[in-house]
Amino acid sequence: MKRRTFLSASAALLASAGVGCSRRDPAGLGDAGALAPAVSDDDPGRIIIDALGFLDNPNLRVESGSTAIDAYTPEPESIDPRALADGKASGVSAVNVTMGYVAGPMEPFEHSIEQVAWWDARIRRYPEHFIKVLDAGDILEANRSGRLGVIYGFQNAAMMGDNASRVTTFARLGVRVVQLTYNIANQLGHGSMVPENGGLTDFGREVVAQLNAEHVLVDLSHSGEQTCLDALDASTAPISITHSGCRALADLPRNKTDEELHLLAERGGVVGIYFMPFLRVQGQPMASDVVDHIDHALNVCGEDHVGIGTDGTLTAIDDMDKYRVALAEEVEQRRQMGIGATGETADVVPFIPDMRGPEQYRIVADRLASRGHGERVIDKVLGQNFLRLMGEVWS
Repeated sequence: MKRRTFLSASAALLASAGVGCSRRDPAGLGDAGALAPAVSDDDPGRIIIDALGFLDNPNLRVESGSTAIDAYTPEPESIDPRALADGKASGVSAVNVTMGYVAGPMEPFEHSIEQVAWWDARIRRYPEHFIKVLDAGDILEANRSGRLGVIYGFQNAAMMGDNASRVTTFARLGVRVVQLTYNIANQLGHGSMVPENGGLTDFGREVVAQLNAEHVLVDLSHSGEQTCLDALDASTAPISITHSGCRALADLPRNKTDEELHLLAERGGVVGIYFMPFLRVQGQPMASDVVDHIDHALNVCGEDHVGIGTDGTLTAIDDMDKYRVALAEEVEQRRQMGIGATGETADVVPFIPDMRGPEQYRIVADRLASRGHGERVIDKVLGQNFLRLMGEVWS
């Protein structure tokens, strides 16, 4: 039996098990690991790497009325049996999970340390479910064993303060991906929503050099165009854009120009195409838009430099009416915080309606195949390209 069949069966078993919560098992994961598929060494399945995603159940946030900031502050119950089952059913090998400071009133350095500690404790408690990814070999092991590889990543480098040596601190704690800026400016450079489009600062160059020295993957998602180009020029190692789209198809600040994409590929990097509203200037993006952006990136970058970074969860939303109310509140909160991006509106959901849930990666594969892409290219897009990049940078 192929791994996909095992995974789907495992998900159904886990969901029907109704594993409950207890004081010793606050997430309610119970003995779900016993239901994990026994993956053979000779048929480990396709490597799938989501270069930016979430492993929680978003329905829990909808029900609890959590805010935009809360989405970056996981709680013990946010990773429940359903989220775990969907992760296994999806076939994903590893996910770059956002932790650390993104935005808000919390102190960036302290908050980031706390977030890393939270995930460390989680992985120690449930080693049958998760692997902390420190190198490319851990991704292969996660794939082989049917567990979920957790890549520690930051979406804002504000926690570096004015001290680039903090890169070393976080690298030793296992952080493997650091995005230089979020949508707004920080001490390293300008985010995508800063009108001045200033470049990488002197301190930003210092941080990039330290990230290179510590073998941490630099991420230029959310960066302004000039900051992106400057960082690509400054880095001595290949760079990632873990989750973005193509501005040639949708002229929005969160997307990358062909110049940025071409330079990224020229320097050996990989761009992950996201499943986000920014794939269209107006209206709700659908699966065809995702594949349009992948196709364009392949044409600009070549088949060795394009991947997937969904910026979403593996569990679908159940109550869309309640979710739309929560989405409107989140969009407004992000606007008031000054971290929203052009293209975020309450009438466009931040996922792809016909590419939701644990089947999303297989839908991508099927749609790429329907456009004439062979297995080699599909394998590269779904995971092999990011595996190569991560292996090269983290070595």
